[in-house]
Amino acid sequence: MTKTLQSIMLAASIALAGALFTAPAFAGAAEDAIADAKEAQKQADSVGGEWRDTGKMIKKAEALLKEGKAEEAERLAREAEAQAMNGYIQATSQTADKLHF
Repeated sequence: MTKTLQSIMLAASIALAGALFTAPAFAGAAEDAIADAKEAQKQADSVGGEWRDTGKMIKKAEALLKEGKAEEAERLAREAEAQAMNGYIQATSQTADKLHF
């Protein structure tokens, strides 16, 4: 083989290996994000502050992960986590004992 062809084959191999090893990393990050969102959802629910769409967003993130769309699943799960945190803050800031400052 010529040097050029060898270089092209090496580059293709590296790109393929990178793609194979990156996908599980995204899946792991998405799974962590979903777990974080569920925990935040439980916390918000414990003070009556769960917002309407938080659970729907988590379910959608789980579905996206099953479809192999890990990056989208992680983004949506992070949004759900933020929404749950905001629900918790809202609920606790509106109580008489001011649980959250």
